Amino acid sequence: MNWVQVQADYRAVTDFIFGPLRPDIEATADVMIATVRAGGKVLFCGNGGSAADAQHFAGEFVNRFLLERRPYAGIALTTDASVLTSIGNDYGYEQIFEKQVLALGRPGDVLVAISTSGNAANVCLATRVAKAAGLKTIAMTGGKGGKLAGLADRVLSVSCTTSTPRIQEGHQLILHLICERVEEILR
Repeated sequence: MNWVQVQADYRAVTDFIFGPLRPDIEATADVMIATVRAGGKVLFCGNGGSAADAQHFAGEFVNRFLLERRPYAGIALTTDASVLTSIGNDYGYEQIFEKQVLALGRPGDVLVAISTSGNAANVCLATRVAKAAGLKTIAMTGGKGGKLAGLADRVLSVSCTTSTPRIQEGHQLILHLICERVEEILR
């Protein structure tokens, strides 16, 4: 491991998040705040490590992040094995999030679509369908954002192009920053 390079990558990611990306993170949190205030919900999806981030995000919404408060409506579309496997078997893996968005999403809700490359076919399809159904769409990606960047209303793209782990760690930092802002304002 090249510790100097890893340290430089971490610094670049955090400097980007706390610098140029900060206004977009705050605006994204504000979209979620408005949705929760209006009685809506936030749906989260992603594959692999991004699926874990989706579940983490939903857990922070439904339970709590730092403050004791009422639960916020958040659903990870990555957790129901029976739904995932039946859709995957009957229709294909690309539709596992699309069908859940159609079943659970309502106009005014939010879909947070997480893909480090921005090219996950099932995440992109879910985003297209969510937008068409009247949901607000937020993409969390890396690098230039991939196909997903052109599909979402808001894009939070971690600018690192050298390391998938740094992008994922950036997503986790963004997730925590959003949760902290949502709780701070909604209490």
